[in-house]
Amino acid sequence: MMAADANATLVEKKEDSPKMPDKKKTKYDVIIIGAGPAGYTAGIYCSRAGYDTLILSGILPGGQLVNTTEVENFPGFEKGIMGPDLMIEMRKQTQRMGTTIVDDEVVNVDFRNAPFKILTASEEYEGRAVIIATGANPRKLGLEGEITFGGKGVSYCATCDGPFFRNQELIVAGGGDSAIEEATFLTKFATKVYVVHRRRELRASKVMQERAFNNEKIQFVWDSEIIDIKGDQKMQKAILKNKKTNETSELEVGGLFVAIGHEPNTSLFKNQIDLDDEGYIVLKNKTHTNIDGVFAAGDVHDRTYRQAVTAAGFGCMAAIDVDKYLTEKA
Repeated sequence: MMAADANATLVEKKEDSPKMPDKKKTKYDVIIIGAGPAGYTAGIYCSRAGYDTLILSGILPGGQLVNTTEVENFPGFEKGIMGPDLMIEMRKQTQRMGTTIVDDEVVNVDFRNAPFKILTASEEYEGRAVIIATGANPRKLGLEGEITFGGKGVSYCATCDGPFFRNQELIVAGGGDSAIEEATFLTKFATKVYVVHRRRELRASKVMQERAFNNEKIQFVWDSEIIDIKGDQKMQKAILKNKKTNETSELEVGGLFVAIGHEPNTSLFKNQIDLDDEGYIVLKNKTHTNIDGVFAAGDVHDRTYRQAVTAAGFGCMAAIDVDKYLTEKA
């Protein structure tokens, strides 16, 4: 009885003793900033290569696809998949490979010396190599209807969503190469495409202009801007205002494609790595930036394709380049 009582006392004392908190891991082989298709794919490849990998996803992980409805053009999904669901599946696969994912926002970086320092809202991390996969966001018109009808008639990618608008009249907002390219692409599906431009002259290249002017399905609405979007369950009409006469008019359409450019999420990296005039990361060789050991993947440098599948491809490429870099440094 005494022995049993003694053991009980020992157990009680052990349970009562304070537990030492686990020290949070802050040093990694690879740190990936961003959690869209590029970031998740890079995480999969880096982890499979045996590197201790961290993804700092930001406050809203998933990139632009979390605001997308059905995705039909990502390989592997015969019946399509909802954008948020695709990002959840990518996240799960990345974690299964061993990648650590922290949903925290990066507020500062120091790329002057390796290991590189990444500061979030709550922690400082160090990485032997860094992959920037922060993506880009489409510029918006600033209308409340863009939020109301996002994924319900309002889109920022004709290649992604054009096939959903067969046999409908559509609007493209913009006057540059992107807008004219989107309008031309949409004529494959739409009965008519209105191009609404704030000026009388396009900013698009001459070749693109001639192609659009010769397309019977494209009609230009000059000196005008879209001031409102109306509809019930989905967009049904756009309200236009002529900037010269101040007159308003309505166009009954099935969808609006906003094509006024993109803004890469690179403000964190100004004066740290080379950016072009529009803020896109400049790649020096493959996925390398001008800083040895810092790489970039996806829309943060890609102004041409801007597709989930190409972003994932760039994530793969960056991870392979990181592997070669770390192997040579070992």
